[in-house]
Amino acid sequence: MQKLGEFKLPHFFNYPPYFTLQPVRDTREKQIQLWKDLILDYCKTQKVFVIGLEEEFPLFSNPVIERSLTHEARETFLAALVVEGRAEWMDKNHRKCLILWHRIQEWAEILVQFARDNGLEDGVVTIEEIRFGTESQGTDLQGIDRTILNRALKILEQKGKLVVFKGTSTDDEGVKFSL
Repeated sequence: MQKLGEFKLPHFFNYPPYFTLQPVRDTREKQIQLWKDLILDYCKTQKVFVIGLEEEFPLFSNPVIERSLTHEARETFLAALVVEGRAEWMDKNHRKCLILWHRIQEWAEILVQFARDNGLEDGVVTIEEIRFGTESQGTDLQGIDRTILNRALKILEQKGKLVVFKGTSTDDEGVKFSL
């Protein structure tokens, strides 16, 4: 089985037709589903939050079989994730895609659990501590994309579960949980 670092690639990754958009609808639907699952799994395990369509991305080529996805195929697979709510285009030209291996609501729930697990029910923590602090090491929150984190915090703020304090710089923004 082929690997990208520690990530085990599925068997279809070595099957050349999967690097070409399939013309038969049923086959294409299966192909799209396989690619969506692969992209989400890879992004979660490798903590990838943004994929640039015009940038190198390890999954989009397989040097072993000398195949690469076309721009159209890349956009098709990412657009399918967007339709499912598992990704969002970051620009109107569809050059960058924000990958939501957890939906924003799920990220909000992860934040609540993080606060409970770390005794922060009425505590204050900086946004950078959530992203890079000792407590977040080894969790899905470690290195979380700032855009995703801010949107999850906003959901919780609207529900009255926390307050976000703006600092003089992005390094000193804080969160006070009220769980």
